[in-house]
Amino acid sequence: MAGHSKFKNIMHRKGAQDKKRGALFSKLSREITVAARSGLPDPNMNARLRAAVITARKEGLPKENIERSINKASGGDADAYEEIRYEGFGPGGVSLIVETLTDNRNRTATNVRLGFSKNGGNLGAPNSVSHAFDRLGLISYPASAGDAEKVFEAALEAGAEDVESSEDGHSIWTALDSLHEVAKALEPVLGEAEGVKLAWRPQTQVTVDEAQAATLLKLIDALDDDDDVQTVWGNYDISDDVMEKLG
Repeated sequence: MAGHSKFKNIMHRKGAQDKKRGALFSKLSREITVAARSGLPDPNMNARLRAAVITARKEGLPKENIERSINKASGGDADAYEEIRYEGFGPGGVSLIVETLTDNRNRTATNVRLGFSKNGGNLGAPNSVSHAFDRLGLISYPASAGDAEKVFEAALEAGAEDVESSEDGHSIWTALDSLHEVAKALEPVLGEAEGVKLAWRPQTQVTVDEAQAATLLKLIDALDDDDDVQTVWGNYDISDDVMEKLG
């Protein structure tokens, strides 16, 4: 188990602006509905649904919206969504994985392709970049959950594989099939996590300069703004100095 290396969370942050809040709520609701349809409509009996509900609560999705999304799946009147993954390249040789939930794969494919081509990127073939990532479980805690040593010890005891702590918070990585067991074991010690999800962790990172970072963030924002896109993962590393210059 590795130590406390600083690591940029590779999931691009969701904007907190009001104009993005509605879109974010829509994505969270869609994930809850799909998760509820994938198993029992009970978060205590459905690990994916439990993770979706935890994330939704942390993002401020109202309780009635969460219940409505679960009931929609239970009632059998939910739209049929497909989970489709796209892979491509951004400026500076950055690799990106785009996870989507869609009820129209042609629309989504067109929008993702345009998102890449109009913002300095290129859509790749299936599996063109995912071989350079590991599919793992990711449990996120804010810095207020404890110092690096406390979180490391708790994660070690819970059966996690790695911990990365910085001033921004803690990322606890687990094996794919032990994500929810580790998350449950951590709750009595660290409280409820900010996020519990499956993630793509890059095996190596690509450092980008200011110009590349500006274009890359535009690309990620364009992809993330699409209603069908749930998450954008990448192997980029943007230094704090560059982020400060970009504002």
